[in-house]
Amino acid sequence: MDEGRRLPKRPWDSCREVPVIKDERTPWKMIKLLKIISLSVVAVSVFGFALCSKASFLLLITLSNEGTKTLPAEQKPVALLCIGCAIIASSVFLFVKSLWKACHKTSKMPDKRTVAVVLFFEFLVAMGAAILTIVAMPHLDIVTNVTILNGVAVLSALLQVITQCTAKERNRFLVPSITAFLLILLGYVLFLVLYIMKDPTDTKTIIWVGLAVGGSFLVSFNWWENYFRLISENSSSVFLKALCRDVKTCQNMLHILSSMLRIAVTAGVLGAYVPLDKMDWDIVTSIPSRETKMIAIIIGVQLISSPLCHWFSVVACKMHALRRCFILPLYLASLAVMVLFVVPVIVYHQDYRTSLNGTAISFTGYCNEVVDGRNQNLNGSVFPGLVLDVTHTLCFLDMSKTFDICMLTGSAVCWWLGLVLATLHLWFLSLYRIQRTQDLFMGPYEGGFLEQSLLLNARFDIQTTEKRKKNFKPLDSVKVFLCATMWHETYSEMMNIIISIFRLDRYRPKKEGETSDVIFEGHIYFDDAFRDVPGSQGRHVNEYAEMLVDILREVYSIFLDIDGDVFKRQQQVPDQKIVTTPYGGRLVFTMPHGNSLTVHYKDKTLIRHKKRWSQVMYLYYLLGWKVATKYFKKWEEGEGEVELEHDFEREKHNTYILALDGDTDFQPAAVMLLIDRLKLYPLVGAACGRIHPTGSGPLVWYQKFEYAIGHWLHKTAEHVFGCVLCSPGCFSLFRAAALMDNNVMKRYTTKASKARQHIQYDQGEDRWLCTLLLKRGWRVEFNAASDAYTNAPEDFKEFYNQRRRWGPSTMANIVDLLGSATLMSQRNPSISRVYMLYQLFNLAASILAPSTVILMIAGSFTVMLNIDPSVALVLAVIPPAIFLGISFKIKADTQIFISAIMSILYAFVMMSSAIAIIGNMVKEQTILNPSSLFIIALACFYVTTAILHPQEIGLVCYGFLYIICIPSAYLLLSIYSMVNMNNVSWGTRETAPAAGAAQLKAAAPQTKAQKAISTITQFFSRGKCCRKLCPTGEELILSQDFQTVETADPEPQPQNSIVEDVRQPEVEQSFSQGPVFSCPNQSWITQLQSLSDDMRLREDTLDEDEGQFFRDLMTKYLEPLPEDKQKQKEMSDDLKDLRNKMCFIFFICNAFWLVVTFTLQILDTSIFIRLPKLDINLDSTGDYIYIDPVGFMFILSFALLVLIQFIGMLGHRIYTLIHYVAFMDTETMSDHQKQQQTLKQITDKESDDLDDFMFPSVRRRNPGDGSLV
Repeated sequence: MDEGRRLPKRPWDSCREVPVIKDERTPWKMIKLLKIISLSVVAVSVFGFALCSKASFLLLITLSNEGTKTLPAEQKPVALLCIGCAIIASSVFLFVKSLWKACHKTSKMPDKRTVAVVLFFEFLVAMGAAILTIVAMPHLDIVTNVTILNGVAVLSALLQVITQCTAKERNRFLVPSITAFLLILLGYVLFLVLYIMKDPTDTKTIIWVGLAVGGSFLVSFNWWENYFRLISENSSSVFLKALCRDVKTCQNMLHILSSMLRIAVTAGVLGAYVPLDKMDWDIVTSIPSRETKMIAIIIGVQLISSPLCHWFSVVACKMHALRRCFILPLYLASLAVMVLFVVPVIVYHQDYRTSLNGTAISFTGYCNEVVDGRNQNLNGSVFPGLVLDVTHTLCFLDMSKTFDICMLTGSAVCWWLGLVLATLHLWFLSLYRIQRTQDLFMGPYEGGFLEQSLLLNARFDIQTTEKRKKNFKPLDSVKVFLCATMWHETYSEMMNIIISIFRLDRYRPKKEGETSDVIFEGHIYFDDAFRDVPGSQGRHVNEYAEMLVDILREVYSIFLDIDGDVFKRQQQVPDQKIVTTPYGGRLVFTMPHGNSLTVHYKDKTLIRHKKRWSQVMYLYYLLGWKVATKYFKKWEEGEGEVELEHDFEREKHNTYILALDGDTDFQPAAVMLLIDRLKLYPLVGAACGRIHPTGSGPLVWYQKFEYAIGHWLHKTAEHVFGCVLCSPGCFSLFRAAALMDNNVMKRYTTKASKARQHIQYDQGEDRWLCTLLLKRGWRVEFNAASDAYTNAPEDFKEFYNQRRRWGPSTMANIVDLLGSATLMSQRNPSISRVYMLYQLFNLAASILAPSTVILMIAGSFTVMLNIDPSVALVLAVIPPAIFLGISFKIKADTQIFISAIMSILYAFVMMSSAIAIIGNMVKEQTILNPSSLFIIALACFYVTTAILHPQEIGLVCYGFLYIICIPSAYLLLSIYSMVNMNNVSWGTRETAPAAGAAQLKAAAPQTKAQKAISTITQFFSRGKCCRKLCPTGEELILSQDFQTVETADPEPQPQNSIVEDVRQPEVEQSFSQGPVFSCPNQSWITQLQSLSDDMRLREDTLDEDEGQFFRDLMTKYLEPLPEDKQKQKEMSDDLKDLRNKMCFIFFICNAFWLVVTFTLQILDTSIFIRLPKLDINLDSTGDYIYIDPVGFMFILSFALLVLIQFIGMLGHRIYTLIHYVAFMDTETMSDHQKQQQTLKQITDKESDDLDDFMFPSVRRRNPGDGSLV
């Protein structure tokens, strides 16, 4: 018998129930196509804009030639002026950019010696560029002008040789650099021989040729910094090292000085050359319109195409498409320009020869008779004249002589090949997945010689034959703590989070003796996991905790056997550990691929419970105990303080915490995309992903569109123009250095002792944590490619209670930030005063949302009922006013019941209004009225936004539901949230039954009112709980995010502060009666050990030092809050008082807005804006549209807000695409994944469906895998 074969424990039970563990939500084919299209567009754009930039610049030089006739001789200064503008355009852009950075960010003043050296080189470059392009090139032929710019690589090639020689290693690109230098020199020799030997007595030609050679040599100093950086690393010169360090740290100030110098030098050369060449500047003000239009088009193309080519080149590099989208298009651009200029010359020459019917004519004769003998034609097409002007530059050569052609072609080929060899190293350039622009390109682009500046500006690295990446240092390995908080999640929700964690384990396996770029360690913090069981030795875990153990065993067995065949599948899960701890207990799992997962069961009688305190617990345990304590112990043992401090800071920056909720579902790629942001941007303290609500029913459909709009527009605008204000705790990555900063983690432990603090601290703890990070200067980002999924509330009551908690907490945190706007704009480089003004406008829009909805409803009444607007406004105000008045006297459940009825009625009103508006457009044959324009513009805006998010374009179908629910979401919900602001209970999942567990005691019989509420809310519900994304609560159209909360019939008391909250009686009763155990004296350990013999839990002990840490932590921060009825009542009164004040301010603002509008309507048309009414043919109908000034300004402000967010969304879309394409091209495959690729070739589709649960881009390196939007 084969010893390797062993009969399974239960061979008859080999069939399994396997949950969905692969990524089924990502449209792979669409993303593959999108990547191909994106790279193609970038490559074509780089080539096309480089071609336009070079061609337009050479046209300007051709027009400034003294023998060309398209532009008369007296108008040549205009062309020279345009050449000067093209040269200094990049310097102007750099000056403005650096000046803005110097004003809004920290900028250091460089050393005087550094300034002198930098300005010396910049003077040489500016002088050389001006002499070459303004003075010399207008006197050269077009072929030389196209290719002589390639000769500016001469000094770069020489510096490459010097740099590689100083490295004292065998360099694989030393020979190409030497060859490039020699070829460029040969090109100059051939050029000199051609021009000087043509007429050795022509002094002017010799001067122009000498200036051309000297100017191009001076320009080649432009890229000295790219090589001095490496030379200084291998040099013992202190001055050289200090120079390079100073240049890097004082870049803004140096750019300001160098840009000003370049502009001044270019202006000086241009201003001196024109009169010296006997030209007059006065002609600039009197140039004819035809020439003005021609010159304007050429210089416009040059000034626009140059920065666009530079931007697309950066995009190509960041997409890791250097070869096919950057290097190759730029190489071909010079050749294409040559073809573009030379081919028309040949065609026109051949056409003329054909027209002579066989009469022989030389090229010189053609030049004398046709090119130089033509008259200036002021009418007709410009193109023939430009072709003949280009031909004129070649007329001094005898193109019928082989010598002239060979010399001209030889110099052009030598220069082009020299540039190719000098930039050959770029084909092997190593890049990080996210590469910052300043690390890609050492300086700004040059508009006059665009492709040369882009290629030579790209970072030069020494690449040896033994090791290609000598100067490419890999990023430090990072450690990620996955921290999920749980309470009463259902079976499917727990399954989602556990499968996600095990996916990560398989994605980045932990192997002994091997290092990985990312190390994962999972932690689950289970709140209120214990209960009393009569007759037992101790407290038992509840059924939710038991269910978690069952799920862990089930998922473990699935991932343990996922790669095995049917006979090698194991039914026995390896033994795991169970430990008693000061806060309750823990389970310690070693996952199948080596990473650890710890489940912390918290006993609320021993340690403070609720989500924020679980976060405090894992922050101090993982960062304080596991990270910080070991360095203090090393310091106590006598290790060097400087080295310890450096290592401590480095580990804090390379340690991350991934905050999760108990039902979050995510793929490994989503985590890696967040890690990328923190890895390469040291000021990013947190990054969040795109949260997708899941579920079914009309309420979930509404939330899907609401979430989409919030992420598409609001979060992207925050990311682009400032910082994201809330990184939701359901799926966010935090940097340890940011959390451990002063006034962050420590202040996060503050107990709420005031009414305002209850609202800000405990009702939106994720947003408050981000507020603390922003105040310390850290940046919070949003990554739209990082997808996470979470269950959304399907019950109307739970949905309203979510927003009841989020709305006030959002406003409290935004008001806190606005109150310290000046300090934040100084401390946080990502936040400006303009951005804080944007947030102020958002807050104002959020406050005025109820009155805006009332005005919209009044407009609907006016359209449908054809009544006076003032009467319609009164009718629209009455229902919400009555609801507001009675809400202070009735219970919360009754308020929700009334809100549900009113929501349905308002939905019918909105739907009828939309139909009426469409009917009016058909009836009046016009769309040019405010209502029609608003509806059409809003629809077009949402559709356009959805098209830019192709994966989620289907969510547009829910847009109509979102529109008709606006009164419910922004009017009724606002009233409910403000009136119940004093209700600070959390309440999530207290009544949710555990799926798959023993049935709880039946609830008490419902009252008639409760039955009625249940009947109404059945339209929306199927009774799940959820909580997720932090609220935004901003403008009318852009929605606030959401998170689930509870509502108790009796008014709950404050929690997480002075006293413990009061649990609902039926819930407490259901948990106090546990199941009857066969062994009445067993403990929670034996309880869990008895659940299954497929996974044995072996009891272990906690380290004494760690146990003491937890006891100290609980004593200082996490002791259970004592119950004090007196303080509880005082806090309840304070919360009511705060509620009354805030309600008065909130609703008085809305009342003021309504009164102003009502007054303007009563005053009729005397102070209205009157606009003519147009029909569908844009002809006046004789009628007028009257718009009150206040309403017009509001609509204008809203349009401006939407435009700002749309622009931000476009920018964020582009950079999300760049990051995602780079991720797909750079993520490596593990050995296991490579093995799966091989197995896939011999397995059938069914087995492949089981194995292919991972993120496919990593498994197969297909370009279209992952989740883009």
